[in-house]
Amino acid sequence: MTAVKELEQKLQYTFRDPSLLEQALCHSSFANEHRARNLRSNERLEFLGDSILGLVTAEFLYRQRPDWPEGELTRSRAALVCEKSLYGIALELGLGEHLHLGRGEESGGGRNRPSILADAVEAVLAAVYLDGGMEAASALIHRCLLADFPEEAPEQRNQDYKTVLQELIQHNPEHVMTYGLLDERGPDHAKVFTMEVRVNGKQLGQGTGRSKKEAEQAAAKAALELLAQENNG
Repeated sequence: MTAVKELEQKLQYTFRDPSLLEQALCHSSFANEHRARNLRSNERLEFLGDSILGLVTAEFLYRQRPDWPEGELTRSRAALVCEKSLYGIALELGLGEHLHLGRGEESGGGRNRPSILADAVEAVLAAVYLDGGMEAASALIHRCLLADFPEEAPEQRNQDYKTVLQELIQHNPEHVMTYGLLDERGPDHAKVFTMEVRVNGKQLGQGTGRSKKEAEQAAAKAALELLAQENNG
């Protein structure tokens, strides 16, 4: 079985024009080293794939979360399409072993570099779009990225930041999220609690409230805002 056929099986998509997939796997370092062959790198496909991924994910969240305000939708989309998320998809597909890299990039560990692999995922999505249309690209995005996004219970729709954060973190099974009490002040009738949320031991956010639950919601909201800033930065 050829490398292209093997990858097509993992993608659950067969290309009419296999050259599109080959281009999606061609890093700029390889194209620059083989200019005589007039190879095109995957950078333009990556640009297109980024927009397709954003659109499909935005529509999915818009329909899946009808009561979320714009800010919640934006933060959730940013977390879903971030480099870490796309890197995970690339690992599942074994995309690194199929990439065409220049000698320098190869020796520098480029085949396992998160940024290169995440870009390659976007390029492959664009290749599928150009070959089979939006329906094929959307189906691939739903299979690889959105299939595990949980259905929302009605009682969770009212700005439940903890649930939103939990859903995003659960996309990577290696991540462990915990809440902890940082501070507790004031008399019994007017307590103010400060809670933090940590992922794999690293603090993502903290917040205050008149109860521990309220403070946890504030901490989760702060964590979502931080993730959105990092992904958009």
